[in-house]
Amino acid sequence: MALLQSSASSFLSHFPAVNSVRLSPPCGNRYVGLSVKAEAAAGIVLVDKSEADKVNRLKTSYQEKIVPLLKEEFNYTNVHQVPKVDKIVVNCGIGDAAQNNKGLEAAINDMALITGQRPVKTKAKNPIATFKIRENQTLGIAVTLRGNVMYAFLDRFINLGLPRTRDFQGVSPNSFDGHGNYSVGLKEQSVFPELSYDALGKPRGMDVCISTTAQTDKEAYKLLALMGMPFREGSGPTQVVKKKKLKSHHFNTKTKAKSRR
Repeated sequence: MALLQSSASSFLSHFPAVNSVRLSPPCGNRYVGLSVKAEAAAGIVLVDKSEADKVNRLKTSYQEKIVPLLKEEFNYTNVHQVPKVDKIVVNCGIGDAAQNNKGLEAAINDMALITGQRPVKTKAKNPIATFKIRENQTLGIAVTLRGNVMYAFLDRFINLGLPRTRDFQGVSPNSFDGHGNYSVGLKEQSVFPELSYDALGKPRGMDVCISTTAQTDKEAYKLLALMGMPFREGSGPTQVVKKKKLKSHHFNTKTKAKSRR
């Protein structure tokens, strides 16, 4: 109950238009029919009880509400043209994995609790003597999410993880790669309620890469914004301008001298 109240207070601090957050009363040691209901100043319900009780709330909202909006805005002729989230890759780098096996196992267990799927170890393909990295040395962990597990993690990441981040001002809309994929990083994994604060050891961050089927960054931005991704206000995705690569004759002083003559 204290965890939900803290998340509700952080939600209210970032969204001052919300007046109240109501929680259903407990029944013994368990919470029966637990749901969050937030009402805006104009009386608009942000999270309704019927939506909170659904198992795949974000997936159902995408199919029933987001798809018609995207189809109308971008004038898609076929439903299969509407962009969707294809997969989510979550990775975490562990520099001392070779010397600290217990820390590696603890990081794997924490990632499994957060994502609902056990991650795999990522290893070095080539040795790098400068960084004291050997071939096939474990450098981190990664997990690829698809289907219902992906939508469940994205729902908790947007509605619980990001609002609980310290000094959160919104995510950057300029982190698209030009092909409709979005990447965002977290400095601490403790923002997820699955992890106990007392059991946390060394604080670790994580990178979340959201891969979509959108052809442009504008379509992907609209898709994630309708799903609830808290982008910073007054900004949008910027178009990546690739600079022309200079060839070797541009740097040759002899050819420049001959051209001047």
